Amino acid sequence: MNDELTQNNQHNERLEYLGDSILSTIVAEYLFKKYPNKDEGFLTKMRSKIVKRKTLNQLAGQMGLDIILSDYSQGRLSSSMLGNAFEALIGAIYLEKGYAQTKNYVISEILLKNLDIHILESKDDNFKSKLLEWGQKNNITIDYKLLSKYKMDKRDRFKVAVMVDGEEISKADDYSKKSAEQSASKTALHKLKIK
Repeated sequence: MNDELTQNNQHNERLEYLGDSILSTIVAEYLFKKYPNKDEGFLTKMRSKIVKRKTLNQLAGQMGLDIILSDYSQGRLSSSMLGNAFEALIGAIYLEKGYAQTKNYVISEILLKNLDIHILESKDDNFKSKLLEWGQKNNITIDYKLLSKYKMDKRDRFKVAVMVDGEEISKADDYSKKSAEQSASKTALHKLKIK
């Protein structure tokens, strides 16, 4: 039974990997065509806003993946599991239907129905990026230090600290290292009174 669970988990991780790559490509192409006069920086930021974990978790919830997953989950369902399942779903659709049908599905059934692109344009909640930009402008070194990696609900969890000129300013933990860095960056921005 444990071997079967391990194989299923590895298979899902492989589908997540594939789905992440396919989704990123579809979103990049969609934005490229939607914004013909925007530069690379704008397109990169917009793609990042769409394919980031928080957005994928929300999309998965809107699609009802949380209901499906709760029937099969052995432990507590975390929000990051939703985004992972979403990526695995995109990977599975791609393997079954190919790129063109996957692209049509993602654009018509997911992006256009579940995302308000215009709200995303004006929204900036990439706290790590804001903090790094502030550090560059002010000639201050910003680093991220992994404090620990541990298990919670049979899953890896990461504790990360934000270091400003070598001094720990804030720390946070989450199921992914990126999410922990975002949370720690948000706290650091608040402590440093950066808007």
